Amino acid sequence: MTDAAPKPAAPEPATSAPGPVGRAFGVWFGIALWKRILAALVVGAVVGLLWGEGATAIGWIGEIFVRLIRMLVVPLVFLTIASGVAALADPKRLGSIGVKTLAMYVFTTALAVTTGLIAATLIGPGEGASFADAVPRAVAEPKDPARMFIEIIPDNPIGAMASGATLSVIFFAILVGAGVIAAGKEGEPVRRLLASGSEIMLRIVGFVMETAPFGVFALIAVVMGTSGPASFLAVLKLAICVLAGATFVTLVIHGLIVVRLLAWLPPLPFFRGIADAIMVGFSTSSSSATLPVAIRVAERNLGVSSPVASTVLPLGATIGMDGAAMYVAMLTLFAAQAFGVELSFADYLVIAGTTTTVAMGVAPVPSGSLFVLAAVLNAIGITPAQTAIIVGFILPFDRILDMIRTVPNVTCDLAIATAVARWEGEMNVDVYKSVKDI
Repeated sequence: MTDAAPKPAAPEPATSAPGPVGRAFGVWFGIALWKRILAALVVGAVVGLLWGEGATAIGWIGEIFVRLIRMLVVPLVFLTIASGVAALADPKRLGSIGVKTLAMYVFTTALAVTTGLIAATLIGPGEGASFADAVPRAVAEPKDPARMFIEIIPDNPIGAMASGATLSVIFFAILVGAGVIAAGKEGEPVRRLLASGSEIMLRIVGFVMETAPFGVFALIAVVMGTSGPASFLAVLKLAICVLAGATFVTLVIHGLIVVRLLAWLPPLPFFRGIADAIMVGFSTSSSSATLPVAIRVAERNLGVSSPVASTVLPLGATIGMDGAAMYVAMLTLFAAQAFGVELSFADYLVIAGTTTTVAMGVAPVPSGSLFVLAAVLNAIGITPAQTAIIVGFILPFDRILDMIRTVPNVTCDLAIATAVARWEGEMNVDVYKSVKDI
């Protein structure tokens, strides 16, 4: 009996090489997102300079991107905070995180204000300023601080969500999370639902972030086409002041003092990990619009736990305004120098205290800093009419300055989240120190 002839081997299934479109997508998504955003920012600036006013024709692309980001803010804030608090299990942990977070925001805000005062004193941006062409722009009186605290408690939580009242949404979300903890076993289904909802929202943030290079390209092109370097030339000394101050606050206060000295971590992985958030903040000029991206990079790139990221960052997007605090201090000295107001040491202390307080009420939107300026200028005797002239002079040039000062707003929130997570043992240091491309 002879052995049966071996069966021929089955042919290998044919595999077709990806087409040009497939290869293009592979190359595109193979590049780290922050690199794509940075390239879009540079190309957008060049296109805006060359195209000029015509760049407004693509403004709708940037508007769509900003609306997509803003669409996520309220549901993301509610779900991440509620799920984060519920995940703590022990309400005392929430108190510990909250106290440390608030103390850190006051600390960094005071340092930012001091930086603004020193920079403006040394550079003297208001000396020789001319307001001949300024169109006065009156600003509303700032809200009474007591009323601001009262209004944190919403009459209607759904209405607060609809109107985008972030502090009220945060307050209600904390109560929901605390209620889940108090309910114990009966609250377990809600805890899992909140955790699932938070994860789903972060996935949606990932989808939206893939549109960021196109949105950033359009936003920067429009700004450079309509304002461009002329904005710096018109207010050159103030622009230098803002740029120097923002650089110092970002690198020294947030990178060296908070991350290195207080959180005991190397600063380089921190800045590498938050590049996406920095560039979105720069292009949108809005801390609020950057919040979804900040939460994503804190958890994914910095190793900050969800409970800490979802508690610290939404609060920071509302009160963590180091860039705005620095800028308001600079504008106060700018006004005093321009109008020839002599300031004593006591006046500097008044400016520092008032600015530290009102900066926490700055709206996280473009040019929000200008609308709390009246409270600080009034404290040193600048009249409402003079304040209107200052605002009218700055407003036409404010967009690029706003982009610069939004960066320390963003790095402030993420540095504090990193420090608090480190102190609370809620951080994966291996993820933070990872050298992988992100």
